[in-house]
Amino acid sequence: MKRLLFISFCATMCVMGYARVEMPRFFSSNMVLQQQTECRLWGTAKENTKVVICLPWQKTKCVTTTDKDGHWKTSIPTPVAGGPYNISISDGEELVLENVMVGEVWLCAGQSNMEIPMKGYPGQSIDNANDDALHGTNPQLRLFTVKRGGSFRPLDDVTGTWSEAQPESIREFSATAYYFGRLLNEILHVPVGLISTSYGGSACEAWMNSEWINEEWVKAYPKSKVPQTEEEYSRMKDKNRVSSALYNAQLHPLIGIGMKGAIWYQGEDNCNRASSYADMLSTLVKGWRKEWNIGEFPFYYTQIAPFEYKIITPNGKDSVNSAFLREQQYMAETMIPNSGMAVLLDAGMRDCIHPRQKRTAGERLARLALVKTYGVKGVVAESPRVSGIEIKNDTIVIGFDRDKMWVNFRGNTSSGNFEVAGEDRVFHPAHAWLQRSKVMVKSDKVKKPVAVRYAFKNWVQGDLFCEDLPVSSFRTDNW
Repeated sequence: MKRLLFISFCATMCVMGYARVEMPRFFSSNMVLQQQTECRLWGTAKENTKVVICLPWQKTKCVTTTDKDGHWKTSIPTPVAGGPYNISISDGEELVLENVMVGEVWLCAGQSNMEIPMKGYPGQSIDNANDDALHGTNPQLRLFTVKRGGSFRPLDDVTGTWSEAQPESIREFSATAYYFGRLLNEILHVPVGLISTSYGGSACEAWMNSEWINEEWVKAYPKSKVPQTEEEYSRMKDKNRVSSALYNAQLHPLIGIGMKGAIWYQGEDNCNRASSYADMLSTLVKGWRKEWNIGEFPFYYTQIAPFEYKIITPNGKDSVNSAFLREQQYMAETMIPNSGMAVLLDAGMRDCIHPRQKRTAGERLARLALVKTYGVKGVVAESPRVSGIEIKNDTIVIGFDRDKMWVNFRGNTSSGNFEVAGEDRVFHPAHAWLQRSKVMVKSDKVKKPVAVRYAFKNWVQGDLFCEDLPVSSFRTDNW
C-alpha cells in the first residue's frame, strides 16, 4: 500500500512539474523587453488551460490559452522605458520573472570578432578591457550570451542567462556588443538589453535558413551545400560553416522576440568566395526581417578590418585579397534598406585577425544606431562614399558623397595607399593630394590613367578620413 501511495505521489509531482509554466531561457529574470511595442511571449504549460499574465504597468491582465500540446503564445503591450518590474505568468501555478527592465533590445550576431569577449582570447587582448569592466557595473545594461551550437533541425530554445552588467559578466560578454550597448545606454538614458549570438569562424551561409541558399553559391563553394539528412549533417566537419546549422541552433529559437534591430560583424570566413557576399548578406537580412515580421528593422554591420590573410581560394590557385570582401560589404550598404556600415580600415592588425580596438567597432556601430535609428543630431555616423571620378590628362580626380566637412589625410598631407593603372591594367603606386573636397591622384609611370584604387590590399592602415571616420577601400575598375 505504501509503495502504491509513493508511486501515486511521484506521478502527481511529475504532472505538476509539467503543468508549471515554462518559457525559453531568454524569457527570464533580469531580461529587457523592447519598449513601446507589442512584445511576443511564448512557452508551455498544462494543455488546454488559461495562462494569465500580470503586468505591473497596467491593471488589465493578459490572458491566453494553451493548445492540446501545452504550447501558448501571446503579445503584451510594453510601456516607455523603465523598471525594474516583476511579471507574473500563471496557469494555476505561478512563474515570476523578476528584475525585468523595459528599454531597447538589440541582437548582436556574427563570427569571432563579434564573439570575442572582453577578456579576449589567449594571447589576444582587448584594449582597455579590464579597466572598462572594472568601472562597468550598470543595472541598466543587461547581457545575454547564446551558447555555441549547431543543429540539423530548427531548435526552440538556446542555452544562456541574462545578467546585469558588472565586471564578471562584462568580462565574459562580446566586446564589440558591450561597447555598442554601453554607448546607447549612455546617450539614450534607457535600459539596454543585448543578445549576443555568435560563433567564431562561422560562414554567412550558416546563419541562413536553408531555403534561402542560392544554387550558384553552392556551385562556387561546395562546402555551402545544405545537408539533406541528419546523418549527412553529422558527418560534415566545421559545423560553424555548414549552411543553416547556426540559424537552426542559435537564431531560430530567438525569432519573434521584441527588439529594435541587429548588429553584425562577420565576413572573414567568406573572403575566399567574396563575389557572392553582397547578394548573400542582403538575402540574409531580407530573410531575418521576413521571419521576425516587425518590418525593416535596423541592420548595422562592420566592414571587416584589414589583416594579412594567407588563405587560398577554392580553386587552389591564388591567395585571397580581402579587399574584394570589403568591396562587397561596401556594395551591400546600398542593397539593404535601413542599414549602415561601420568602416574599420584604420582598426586592423597585420598579424592578428582579431583586432584589439573593439571599442572603435562597437561605438561606430552605436553612432550609426544613434543617428539613423534614434535621430540624434549634431554628429556624423557614416563614412564618405566615392561619388565618381574625372580623368584630367595624367590625373584622376575623385569626388565623394557624405563628406560635408571634406576628406583629409590623417596625420599627413598625402597618402601612400593609392594606385593607378592605364589600359594595360598594371597598377603603380601613385601620389595623392587634396584640392578642397577632391582627391587628386597621379603616377609618373602612367601617362593615361583609366582606373584608381585606394587601400585595395589585405593589410593596410587607412589614412583617408572625413572628420574621425575612415573612408572604405575602393576601386574604380572591375578587373
